[in-house]
Amino acid sequence: MVNLEWYRSFKAIYKTGTLTGAAENLFISQPGVSLHLSSLESYVGYKLFERTGRKMIPTEKGKVLYNFIVEPLTKLEDAEKHFQKSTEKHTPTISVGMCFETFQITLEQYISTLPFNVIIRFGEYPEMLDQLDKGILDLIITPQKGNSPNVEHEAFSSETIVLVGGIETDGKTFDSLVKKNDLAGMETWLKQQKWYGTAGDMEHLLRFWQLNFGKHADFRPNYIVPNLNSIVRCLSGGKGLAIIPDFLCKKEVEEEKVKVIWEGTSKLTNTLYFGCRKNTQYASEIHIIKNLFKEVMVSI
Repeated sequence: MVNLEWYRSFKAIYKTGTLTGAAENLFISQPGVSLHLSSLESYVGYKLFERTGRKMIPTEKGKVLYNFIVEPLTKLEDAEKHFQKSTEKHTPTISVGMCFETFQITLEQYISTLPFNVIIRFGEYPEMLDQLDKGILDLIITPQKGNSPNVEHEAFSSETIVLVGGIETDGKTFDSLVKKNDLAGMETWLKQQKWYGTAGDMEHLLRFWQLNFGKHADFRPNYIVPNLNSIVRCLSGGKGLAIIPDFLCKKEVEEEKVKVIWEGTSKLTNTLYFGCRKNTQYASEIHIIKNLFKEVMVSI
C-alpha cells in the first residue's frame, strides 16, 4: 500500500526541483525525502525523476503521476487544515505564508508569545497568493501583489537588493572600477570571484544583473546552499560574494563579519506587503502579527 507521505514528498520534489528544497518545505530530513521517493518509485515500477547535478527533472511518467495526484492531495491537505481548526474552536489557528528567510529573521523568535495557534507555510509567492485567495492561508508577507478582488495588500516595509561579500573580500579593485563607471571591467572582476547562491531562487541575482549591466547573468554560483540565511553564515568572516536583501545581513554588517560591496548604479528595491482576505474572521489575530512585523522591521 502507498504511504501518503510518499506522495507528499513526491509533490514537494516536483515543486521545488531539489531534494533539499523538498526537505525544507516538509520539515523532514533529506534522507527521509530520498527514502520516500525511492519507495514510491519501487511501488510504481519506474523512475519519476532524472537526477542531474543540481535539479530533479521529472520524467514523462513522473509528470503523468503528478497531474493525477496533485488535486486530490491538495484537497486532503486542505481538509487536514480545516479539521484542525474545527477541533480547536477555543483557540483560533492562523495560517501565515512567507519565505523561509523572512520567518527566521522576524517571526521565529516571537512565535511562542502569540495568544493563538499559528501554521507557517513556505512557498513561491504566486502559489501563496493563490492559497490566500482560496482560504488556505490567512495572511502572507510578499513583495508581489496579486489581482484578486477578494484580497487587500498593505505596504509595510521595503528591502534593497545588494551585493555583499565576506569581510575578507578585497573590493578595492572593484571600487576603482565603479568610480570609473567601467561596466565591462566590473563585470569581469565580479565573474572572477567565488559566488554563493541557493538552489531554489536565482531571482535576486538575475534582476540585479539585468538592471545594472543590461544583460542576463551568464554564470552560476560556485556554492549552492539551502537558503539566503545560510549564505550570510557562509560569508561571515570569510571571502565570497552574493546578492541578497539588505535586511538579512544588517546584523552581520554591523558586526563587521560581512560588508556591502555595491548597491548598484540603479538600486533594486522591493516593497513588502501584507496580504489578507477582505472578509477575514481573524482580523484581530492578523492585526497582532502585522504590528509585530512592523516593530521588528523597524528595529532591523
